[in-house]
Amino acid sequence: MSKKAKKGGGGSTIALNKKAKHDYFIEQRMEAGISLTGWEVKSLRAGRVQIGESYVLLQGNELFLFGAHLTALPSAATHVTTDPTRSRKLLMHRDEIDKLIGSVERKGYTLVATALYWSKGRVKVEVALARGKKLHDKRATEKDRDWQRDKQRILRAR
Repeated sequence: MSKKAKKGGGGSTIALNKKAKHDYFIEQRMEAGISLTGWEVKSLRAGRVQIGESYVLLQGNELFLFGAHLTALPSAATHVTTDPTRSRKLLMHRDEIDKLIGSVERKGYTLVATALYWSKGRVKVEVALARGKKLHDKRATEKDRDWQRDKQRILRAR
């Protein structure tokens, strides 16, 4: 990845969940580490990951990433059985997890993985505290985006 491809937390981006902005109102973003095996890190370096369908669940006061698809490299995972969609543990401080638990259980938020990136040689996941959008909210957002685009075209034409 080039150094220009920076988004999110500060390292080079591996994968983005563009669908999250469309489906949710993003309230707060937090950084979490992720527990990976060797072949998964090699797959991430090759860019063979999809997080569009992924989500974060709380189980027993721990965070887990579900639905992220890491395709194994044929040369890297010859001696192990690989599960591309296994659940992966997310690593955060206890007080941060407690804040997320409170928001999810009391306020009705959901946790969504929005980005996967490198930070100081380690893989990080950007976890967003989000509230789901209704259909009319999605239409309003699209209408505002179209108006902003048209307004820029009008201003450029002058």
